Amino acid sequence: MDLAEMRRTYGLGELLESQVNPDPIEQFQVWLEQARAAGLAEPNAMVLATADGNGRPSARTVLLKRVDERGFVFYTNQQSRKADDLAANPHCALVFPWHAMERQVRVEGAVTKLPTDEVDEYFASRPRESQLGAWASQQSQPVESREDLDLQYESYERQWPEGTEIATPYFWGGYLVVPEAFEFWQGRTGRLHDRLAYRRASSGSDWELSRLQP
Repeated sequence: MDLAEMRRTYGLGELLESQVNPDPIEQFQVWLEQARAAGLAEPNAMVLATADGNGRPSARTVLLKRVDERGFVFYTNQQSRKADDLAANPHCALVFPWHAMERQVRVEGAVTKLPTDEVDEYFASRPRESQLGAWASQQSQPVESREDLDLQYESYERQWPEGTEIATPYFWGGYLVVPEAFEFWQGRTGRLHDRLAYRRASSGSDWELSRLQP
């Protein structure tokens, strides 16, 4: 396989300053809806990049569960590596790679934990299998075998039979990414891609828009 020869020409669209919303969260919501309408698989999937207290980075794909005027929300086991990273360094970067549309969105921001009532409300809305899986998995910790993991799951199935309410795990929670910077990327021919960046203005309430060279 010759990776150097793997290339494609981009040209599905353009991204001009006159086309975007002055509020990057609203612009993101427009693009997210377009990705959903285009039939992209899991358009809410995002790469979450974190760094530990020593600056060592790690990245993984998680699912965006809400976006509103506050920012971006996701949920996870708070004993996982990502949670350890965020406890030591409460900042992260997000990437939404919508390759089929020749688009990408990058977000950088500070991270705060969601309040318990908000976490409980979301956990109650999850499918039963996902609720049991949250209890069964000691995320990021070693396990002897798949069989051991399945046995852990089955033990919680017995603890909460079908029809019973499953409590939110004490180690499970949600995070809000409060955005400080955005970049919207649209592929263009000749690798002269469109890159529009938003950063918080000095006032803290408005956003400043600029174009970056590709």
